Amino acid sequence: MPEQTFEAPDAATTALWDSERNMHAIEAAPLPANVAALLHEAAAEVPDRPVLVFFDDDETITYGELARRVARTAHALVRLGVRHGTHVSVMVYSEATYPVTWLALASIGAVTQPLNYGYTSRELQYMLEDSTAELLIIDRALLPVFEGMERALLPRERVIVVGSAAPGYPHEWRSIAADCPSTFTPAREPVLDDLMNIQYTSGTTGMPKGALQTQRYWLTFGRVGAAQFQDRIERLLIAQPFYYIDAQWLLLMTIYQRATAYVARRQSASRFLGWLKQYRINYCNFPEVVSKQPERADDGENAMMVASCYSHRPENYPWYERRYGFRARQGFSMTEAGCVLYVPMEATAMTGSGTVGIPVAFREVKVLDAEGREVPRGEVGELCVRSKPGAPTSILLGYYNKPEATASAFHDGGWFRTGDAARQDPSGWFFYLGRRKDLVRRNQENISAVEVESVLRGLPDIMEAAVLPVPDELRGEEVKAYLLLAEGRTRADCPPETVVAHCEKLLARFKIPRYIEYVTEFPRTPSLKIKKSALIAAKPDLRVGCYDRQEQRWR
Repeated sequence: MPEQTFEAPDAATTALWDSERNMHAIEAAPLPANVAALLHEAAAEVPDRPVLVFFDDDETITYGELARRVARTAHALVRLGVRHGTHVSVMVYSEATYPVTWLALASIGAVTQPLNYGYTSRELQYMLEDSTAELLIIDRALLPVFEGMERALLPRERVIVVGSAAPGYPHEWRSIAADCPSTFTPAREPVLDDLMNIQYTSGTTGMPKGALQTQRYWLTFGRVGAAQFQDRIERLLIAQPFYYIDAQWLLLMTIYQRATAYVARRQSASRFLGWLKQYRINYCNFPEVVSKQPERADDGENAMMVASCYSHRPENYPWYERRYGFRARQGFSMTEAGCVLYVPMEATAMTGSGTVGIPVAFREVKVLDAEGREVPRGEVGELCVRSKPGAPTSILLGYYNKPEATASAFHDGGWFRTGDAARQDPSGWFFYLGRRKDLVRRNQENISAVEVESVLRGLPDIMEAAVLPVPDELRGEEVKAYLLLAEGRTRADCPPETVVAHCEKLLARFKIPRYIEYVTEFPRTPSLKIKKSALIAAKPDLRVGCYDRQEQRWR
């Protein structure tokens, strides 16, 4: 009998196997009993280690001090009537108030509803009403937004003001906890499946929906985040607002690793690299806009180990690694499901491939068709995710008070429909292709807005781009591009002819935008994504004010 021979797996496959073993090993270890237990364990182990450094405010909080502040705040909130299951809205800036309040509410077993501090009175009214909030914690500077609502949904006695006392408001955040003890035992101990957040989604096609997230959801998110980087992160940067999920899970990832998080009051492309160097950061979510800064010889002089570079152009990843000296990794997360897919640190062969990775622990991921059937590998379908069969649910429970939206968001078997187009290659790697509705259907050709936007952002003068379909009698739809230019650049620096010439080198002819419009800013969702529905609603004829490539004129 002839000797059998086996082909050795390639580097990408070996990395996938090793990472699956490492990642899924954490499934065997129990989660902490609740979020408060995670904090208490860390505070007992490293009480004097900094956990949060708010460098813009010159404030450092140790693990021990954080636990004490959380306990005092929990006592104060209970004294004001907060109980297990109470819904509390929080509208504050990126400073210590949010993490302390969030953890205090979790300790009680109450429910946080984070609010974007950029909301108008109309949006705030919708959020308070939709979430059935019983208490509001709000920065004093934002009181005009609260007072500008058409209906007074909460009396001033149910409002806690942050920053300084305000006339007519009896409760001020710092003073309410001044005389409270520094340990706290809840009347009813929270359990993993208790609700912790009503986290509103971006609302790209209407008013936002509140995703119901449990303590298990958040503890899983933080644990998986740490495991992605092999629990090796000691110092990380949080430059996202706390009302968004990124800052929240990064805080829990920090606590899991007994690490230190350095927190910026707001994002800054010009200061970002300086933060990485000054605070010897090991990990961050790296914004693509930072790479638009001029290259410097010392760009690689930092302590960075790895950066998450979500939705960046694939060709940028190898360049980032050469320029900055860190590993650039893609992944896939969302409000409803937390972390879903990741590219392992050791999967160097996949850098720049465009993959969003393989499933993280506690998750099962498939590409399904409209009826919920798995499509063959290589074919395009909808990315769907669920908690592993037999395991407790660690994705969203549903949408608050919206049973129809909840029902339509799931296939049979508990598969959550992300609404994103994707494919899986023969080796098991997933590739994100954009929102399923984020396509232009031109002459029977499906054109991915994500692909065209990625090419457009490859021009140095273009900071951001958004691609939309424009109705067309002859071709069904045409491609329109909205362009936001880099700071200091004008239309004369990047005229339509330059944009078209760039696209002709990289895109098939049918994908090149016919219509081009320059904007000075984009409408944003609460998660700071471009709100395309607002662009569509801005005018009845999307061709007006555009350059028409076919007719070579401005309309």
